[in-house]
Amino acid sequence: MSVVVSNESGVGVDEAELSRLALFVLEEMSVNPDAELSLMLVDEPTMSRLHEQYMGEPGPTDVLAFPMDDLEGESAEGAESELVGDVVLCPTIAEAQAHDAGHDVASELRLLCVHGVLHLLGYDHHEPEEEREMFGTQSRLLGAFTSVSAS
Repeated sequence: MSVVVSNESGVGVDEAELSRLALFVLEEMSVNPDAELSLMLVDEPTMSRLHEQYMGEPGPTDVLAFPMDDLEGESAEGAESELVGDVVLCPTIAEAQAHDAGHDVASELRLLCVHGVLHLLGYDHHEPEEEREMFGTQSRLLGAFTSVSAS
């Protein structure tokens, strides 16, 4: 599996930890070992532009997920690969949310990273039952990652 992190936000974040977390989620969710995922960190103007262009909503948001349509594509070498998609995070929005939630920015970015990857894997939270399932899975994965990282 591979996770490519691109930080274009101008904010210093622990990119290596976010990459490890995304890989952990993919592994825990039994995603194809050849999976590829892109994790981008962007500034508020970029996030606002993406949010409006793809979601039709004004202003920046915390996380966007862009799943690939063809999950069983062929790589350039002809070997089967799984292009999961792109997760886009906005650290400055995460910082404001972390302050409101009473925890640190790194915790908020971890939560948003897991949330975005779960969206790529088909999870949603429009309906109460979907929300319970997604947020329960999100909490379980964050807890497990924290346990593994602490040891």
